[in-house]
Amino acid sequence: MSVTREAWGSAPAGAVDRYTLDNGRDLRVRILTYGGIVQSVEVPDRDGTTANVALGFDTIQGYVDNPGPYFGAIIGRYGNRIAKGQFTVDGTAYQVPVNDGPNSLHGGTPGFDQRIWDAEVRDGALVLTHVSPDGDQGYPGALTVAVTYALTEDNGLRIDYLATTDAPTVVNLTNHSYFNLAGEGSGDVYGHVLQINAAGFTPVDATLIPTGEVAPVAGTPLDFREPVAIGARIRDNHTQLRYGGGYDHNWVLDDPDGGLRAVAHVSEPGSGRTLTVRTTEPGMQFYSGNFLTGTFAGTSGRAYRQGDGFALETQHHPDSPNQPAFPSTELRPGEKYKSTTVYEFGTRS
Repeated sequence: MSVTREAWGSAPAGAVDRYTLDNGRDLRVRILTYGGIVQSVEVPDRDGTTANVALGFDTIQGYVDNPGPYFGAIIGRYGNRIAKGQFTVDGTAYQVPVNDGPNSLHGGTPGFDQRIWDAEVRDGALVLTHVSPDGDQGYPGALTVAVTYALTEDNGLRIDYLATTDAPTVVNLTNHSYFNLAGEGSGDVYGHVLQINAAGFTPVDATLIPTGEVAPVAGTPLDFREPVAIGARIRDNHTQLRYGGGYDHNWVLDDPDGGLRAVAHVSEPGSGRTLTVRTTEPGMQFYSGNFLTGTFAGTSGRAYRQGDGFALETQHHPDSPNQPAFPSTELRPGEKYKSTTVYEFGTRS
């Protein structure tokens, strides 16, 4: 394992470094101190040809000018949505930024995705740290966060999250990488074959806030318990899937108390590349790139259009602070928020 650093320009928040993690075999990952962004993931196909399979930009200005997709970024303080940006902790009401219709999305503006993180290399891993002060974006408590990126011998990118607070608060951290296993900029991902180990999902209202119900995926376009091409049901079921066809839903993962376990598998028939997702989290948002509109070009210089990448965001469920039946996202002084996700790459014949 090796980790190297290079200067990579500057953002309004300060100078940006890029770190390259290389496991000396078949995986090379580049990560920015800006937003903790996973800027590229290079892996071989079945014939040994290497390509970058993560969507992103080739300059820091691309990320500064286009924050909305959240390409590859650490998301916090709260990943996904909070209804009306409001929640209560110990009887005290809090208001956080409303930046997605009537709701708060991904922690506010600017969220963790636009901060400069401190970086340190420890034992062949990259550790990014950030202190979010009390009242940041309206959230209570000073939150101290460490996110560790490490490569595994099984060609996995392991992400460990750790957070502590000095006052009761809520926290839900995730990574927002988009993948295209055929190679970034190669076209849509509708032919990728996806399996999700989940028998339930959280239905949402018209503003994408959960109703509080956990519904079965059986008999719906969200049933990926057996491998199915991502695009197989999108056009025929667009009235059920919102926004002209595509997925942007939270799955309630099987075996939520099972620790680090495999929750999803993706394969791309043309290249033979595969991706297995392992996590300790109870939920996962599968997003099929519905809002990529071709208005900007990615690392390859080719425009990203609808469906040109997918995200598998491991997380607690959306709006959990307002949904008492969902697993709690509250964090209190003396407690530690811990979460692990591994994106493991491979090939098949």
